[in-house]
Amino acid sequence: MLVVAYIGFGNSVCRYHLPYVERRKDIIKVKYIYRRKEDRVGDEERETWYPNITFTSDIEDVMNDSEVNLIVVNTPDAFHVSYTMQALEHGKNVLCEKPFAMTAKEAKEVFDYAKSKGLVAMSNQNRRYDADMRTVRKVIESGVLGDIVEVESHYDYYRPSIAEHKGYGILYGLAVHPIDQIIGQFGQPKKVVYDCRSIDNPGFADDYYDIDFFYENGMKAIVKTSYYVKLDYPRFIVHGKKGSFLMPSLGHQSSLKPKPGPIEISFDPLPEDKWGTLSYIDDQGNDITKKVPTEIGDYGIIYDNLYDAIFNHGEKIIKDEEVIEVLTIIEEATKVAKEV
Repeated sequence: MLVVAYIGFGNSVCRYHLPYVERRKDIIKVKYIYRRKEDRVGDEERETWYPNITFTSDIEDVMNDSEVNLIVVNTPDAFHVSYTMQALEHGKNVLCEKPFAMTAKEAKEVFDYAKSKGLVAMSNQNRRYDADMRTVRKVIESGVLGDIVEVESHYDYYRPSIAEHKGYGILYGLAVHPIDQIIGQFGQPKKVVYDCRSIDNPGFADDYYDIDFFYENGMKAIVKTSYYVKLDYPRFIVHGKKGSFLMPSLGHQSSLKPKPGPIEISFDPLPEDKWGTLSYIDDQGNDITKKVPTEIGDYGIIYDNLYDAIFNHGEKIIKDEEVIEVLTIIEEATKVAKEV
């Protein structure tokens, strides 16, 4: 059984981890959540929502418990590497939130150290298992679109208040998701072209990016975010030699609770207005257009794989070289944003 300790108790743990782990009680037990003392002051009530979990402000409780075999790092980005290395030094397998590290070099050092210890260290690139990405993957891998020509991935918003934001970090905090989705699906590109900047604060922020990935087979993938998109835009646009697929933007499936308590997740099928639209020419020459039911998002797939990797020596679904490639791209994108 995976016996888990979380380092951190923010939105990520409550929304993107615990609800999925709860559905896997047969293979997962959450034993600890570590929080710094200062973070617990005035926020004790949330801890009572999880009576079967021990909350502690002593990191040694977590690191020295021989029953704990997986530590999940959910701290601010700057502390990811230090907590991951500490866990590995204590013989614990690690799942670390993205970005796994702040540089590709750091990430490689962590992976190499984990291998030397015979442990599993993996980045929590859970957005590969979003409902929209799982649907796009299913359509692409079905082959109905033929050879893929172009893929657009959009995380767009209308937030004019971005003009007040000066500082970097959006590439690391947001772009890391769609970049990983592209690298995870299509692999390492032969060329990357960067348009990374800020509309309002050029040279002082990284809130606009349009990154193009070019592949050997002629395919192009585009990852783009703008905070000045007022009308809804598809989350994904996929064009192949036989047809096209549009995937609408979806929210996370967690529900808003009328009263305090743990986040609840719906795994019910989504209504048709949340389905994708597929149009293609089939092998008999028929012109077909139809709606494609949206897959159910499930971040718990990461934990299923960790169980297999830790206990059965299975292959990690988030590969080390993919994490390193994503960080290499983000590092270069940040340099471009600073040069504008």
